[in-house]
Amino acid sequence: MKFRPCIDIHNGKVKQIVGGSLKDAGNEAMDNFVSELEADYYARLYASKGLGGGHIILLNPEGSAFYEADCRQADKALKAYPQGLMIGGGIHPENAEHFLDLGASHVIVTSYVFRNGRIDFERLDKMKAAVGKERLVLDLSCRKKEDGYYIVTDRWQKFTDCKVDEKTLDMMMSYCSEYLIHAVDVEGKASGIEKDLAALLGSWHKIPITYAGGVGSLQDLEELRCLGQGYLDVTIGSALDIFGGTIPFEIAAAIS
Repeated sequence: MKFRPCIDIHNGKVKQIVGGSLKDAGNEAMDNFVSELEADYYARLYASKGLGGGHIILLNPEGSAFYEADCRQADKALKAYPQGLMIGGGIHPENAEHFLDLGASHVIVTSYVFRNGRIDFERLDKMKAAVGKERLVLDLSCRKKEDGYYIVTDRWQKFTDCKVDEKTLDMMMSYCSEYLIHAVDVEGKASGIEKDLAALLGSWHKIPITYAGGVGSLQDLEELRCLGQGYLDVTIGSALDIFGGTIPFEIAAAIS
């Protein structure tokens, strides 16, 4: 298990939010932490620790009054740590190359490859052709229903009919180099991990997976290590002391 750092950007600020509270209408979200520092500060911090494979997430949609401000923050971070960070949030074939040229190591995609709640394989092919499998990460962030976890799109607001299970993981791995999976119901709450999801993902050992959501303590990290069989990497946001939490960043940075 490795620690993957994050820089979440909303309304032009580095933030930690409660994931399930995000709304496009009014650019609203429940904030856990709003940084007075800009994104390049965090990028330089991660670079100084040699923490690769982290991600920037743009939380406002294209067309939002804040989207350009989000992009300016992302630009600063990518220039501060070239090839050290991935970027996601509104990525599609027409803008992916731009972010790669700015210094992103990979692009992270969810919403573009779903249409009307279903996987659009034509779009998946187009996305893969645009950047290559090796530079594409699929975000299969999900929320729980009675019979399992289902992928959510459009900044985690819309359910798809696609269940996160072994079949889906097998089916989509030919398009990407790894998966990023937020457990949206606990994202930003530091209230404990989604144990069933962690166990499911940890039993599948084919390409790298980064789990995010609910980590609030060192005990949660150890539980994730066990349930994920040491295979899952982890992102920690609101629980880190650099984002107003209690887990020391230095301890997280040393996870291996």
